Amino acid sequence: MSVRFSHAGATAWQPRPVPRMVQPASMGTLHDFLLTRRSIRNYLPGPVPPALVEELIAVAQQAPSAHNRQPWRWAVLAERDARERLAHAMGEAWAHDLRADGVPEERIEQLLARSRQRIGGAPMAVLPCLSMADMDSYPDEARQLREWQMAVQSVALACQTLMLAAHAVGLGSCWICAPIFCTDVVRASLALPEEWEPQGLITLGWPADDGRDRPRHLTDQTVLWR
Repeated sequence: MSVRFSHAGATAWQPRPVPRMVQPASMGTLHDFLLTRRSIRNYLPGPVPPALVEELIAVAQQAPSAHNRQPWRWAVLAERDARERLAHAMGEAWAHDLRADGVPEERIEQLLARSRQRIGGAPMAVLPCLSMADMDSYPDEARQLREWQMAVQSVALACQTLMLAAHAVGLGSCWICAPIFCTDVVRASLALPEEWEPQGLITLGWPADDGRDRPRHLTDQTVLWR
């Protein structure tokens, strides 16, 4: 695969051969490529170049957005300390909820250990956030809620674009939803601007495996023709 990004003003990033495990059988069509994307949770220890991450975000920002307001914001967690700090803060919030649900302490510790490893152990992570600063404002709650919903959808489209851009250069990625359950905790942990609303977490790294091929619904289960 000969995909290359350039980064003005930075040391040129040298393309890395796409690992065989994520090399599509045929790159003849876009469908072939899309069907090979998997959620990757295990990464090789090699670093992900910051310049490459910046280029992936630039590609992601070509996604469509409501009114073309581009409400996405990105916190790049390049330092392991930042990723571990976030994992610890979210873990404490999650543990509080799990205890309220009556989950045994042993099971809580198992869940937190897996979460800490998944986040802290990734070579790189990007935290997508939403900002309503440039979106429209309405005097009534109903329309304002819809405006916020359009912003959420816009950020989600950009996240998918980022993950596909990562896949195109051989990087694995995994979308983690946990930050939306404790947005204040995440914001405080990373000292984010008050208007930034965390929408998830995307881990990035060179794949250590090809991910699980989880079953997908058939179209006759999900599509209604009219």
